[in-house]
Amino acid sequence: MFVIKKFISSGLGLLLAMVLFPIYFSGQLQAQSVEEKILIVYLTRTKNTKAIAEIIHNEIGGTMVALQLENPYPDDYQTTVKQVAEENESGFLPPLKTKIENFNSYKIVFLGFPTWGMQLPPPMKSFLQEYDWSEKIIIPFNTHAGYGAGSSFETVAKMCSDGKLLEGFSIKGGIERDGVLFVFEGKKAQEAKEKVVEWLKKIDLL
Repeated sequence: MFVIKKFISSGLGLLLAMVLFPIYFSGQLQAQSVEEKILIVYLTRTKNTKAIAEIIHNEIGGTMVALQLENPYPDDYQTTVKQVAEENESGFLPPLKTKIENFNSYKIVFLGFPTWGMQLPPPMKSFLQEYDWSEKIIIPFNTHAGYGAGSSFETVAKMCSDGKLLEGFSIKGGIERDGVLFVFEGKKAQEAKEKVVEWLKKIDLL
C-alpha cells in the first residue's frame, strides 16, 4: 500500500492517473449511453416472452416496455384465438394504451412477441405501424408453442423496411392450448439464458 501511495504521489503516477482516469470514466459514460439507447418492447400473454425480455435486459440493459391494449383480449384462450384470426383476416390493428414519448432517442429496438396463428400478433403490428423505423436497429425475438416464428419475422422486416433488421431469436415457450402456460423456470430458465446469451454474442451485442 505504501508503495502504491508513493507511486501515485510521484510525477509519473500523477501523469498516468491524469491519462487513465478520463479514459475509465469515458468508458463508463459510453456504456451508460449505449444502454440508454436500447428499448425492449414486448407483448406477452403467458409471461414467457416477458421472461426472454428480462434475460435480454439483464445482459445488456436498456428500457423495458410491455405492450398494453386499450381493450385487452379475453382471458379465454379459444375466444382470443377467434378474435385474433378475425383481426388478421380483416387487417384490423387494435389500438394500444402503450405510448413511447421519447421513441426517437432509442437507437436499438428489441421487439418481443409470441407466435399467434403462425403470424405476428396484431398488437405488435399496431406498434410497428405507429412509429418511424428509419435509422433504427431492429431485433425481433419470439416465443412459440413448438411451430416456430411462422411469418412473424418476415412481417417485421416488411413493416420496418426503413430500419436495419438484425437476426432474430426464437424459442419454444408454453402451449396455452394444452394448459401449459409459463415454462421458463429452473432448468428451462437457465437453458433459455444460455441460448439468449449465445444469440446476443452472435449479433455482436455482447
